[in-house]
Amino acid sequence: MIPALDQADRSHDLMQAESTWHESLAMAIRDPHALLQRLGLPLTLRAEATRAAKQFSVMVPESYLQRMQPGDLKDPLLRQVLPLGDELLDTPGFLPDAVDDHSARIAPGLLKKYAGRALMIVTGACAIHCRYCFRRHYPYNEEPRRLEDWQPALDAIAADKSIHEVLLSGGDPLIVPDRRLSELVRQLEQIPHLQRLRIHSRLPIVLPNRVCPELIDLLTRSRLTPIMVVHANHPREIQHDCTDALRLLVRSGVTTLNQAVLLRGINDSVDVLEDLSERLINVGVIPYYLHQLDRVQGAAHFEVDETIGLKLIEELRKRLPGYAVPQYVREEASWPHKRPIIAPPSNLRPSAKSAEQDSYPQMTQISQIEKGIA
Repeated sequence: MIPALDQADRSHDLMQAESTWHESLAMAIRDPHALLQRLGLPLTLRAEATRAAKQFSVMVPESYLQRMQPGDLKDPLLRQVLPLGDELLDTPGFLPDAVDDHSARIAPGLLKKYAGRALMIVTGACAIHCRYCFRRHYPYNEEPRRLEDWQPALDAIAADKSIHEVLLSGGDPLIVPDRRLSELVRQLEQIPHLQRLRIHSRLPIVLPNRVCPELIDLLTRSRLTPIMVVHANHPREIQHDCTDALRLLVRSGVTTLNQAVLLRGINDSVDVLEDLSERLINVGVIPYYLHQLDRVQGAAHFEVDETIGLKLIEELRKRLPGYAVPQYVREEASWPHKRPIIAPPSNLRPSAKSAEQDSYPQMTQISQIEKGIA
């Protein structure tokens, strides 16, 4: 790992002023050249990384960078954030709006896909730019920015008494300052039929000091039952200050779940997924979903075949208690829920060929990295 912080410094005491996480965010790497330099990676990658970053920019917080191995192009955390030329390939079946968000938009910033729930696109900003992000092409500039602009969405939620749960998403809703976030939550609390508030955020993983006293107070004092869904894909993400942040959420009484995305070269291994579930469970976080990659334009090189995913889940069931095995799902447009990916029993017979031994279609730059020749 990059030497920089001892354990005392790394924990950041978590209970600091809100300004601290803003300062951490301001220090994030936003340039592909800087990312390569900090990790001692070949500058031959710079040209294609720069080209890819023009379509979807780089953002990597310092805490997340500290968990990467310098000089290792195969580092599973690096591969989630390093722009590659493969993102510029036009791959059939990979679309700008992979999950048909556009058709689910019922008011500015408000999506409704599933019964009893509605999702608010609170912001387009995020603390980390994951290269596989399914909303990397989302038209955030069309969505509300000021609190007063949310009134049509709030009116739509108030008019539909079937909605019991609101999801705050983005971008990342925890990028929004606590005072502003608190005002939005206060307005949601005034809608009588709402019962639960779910926040989908990567910040407790990548910017752990975002889990500050103000946020905990906001979540635990609300009349709405709080649910935090975090997003970790690899066990090396769950360490040091991240572990402290997750424990703080759980011990504060906030139901905390994790959703991961199955990613080629990152977590398409039984051992990695087992370790991820173990680390999550050990801090009180429930492994909730393992998502099949949303087929968004620019992310084809991350895709793992569903047959491999099914073998991985079957092996996890042999190694872990049931509550530690995530549901393997895919989001599909027009479905009334996430589609479970389940194979007929005959397709899961033991085989001498392991999940890790299955071959992948060859691609350009990602294949060179896997072979160690990039």
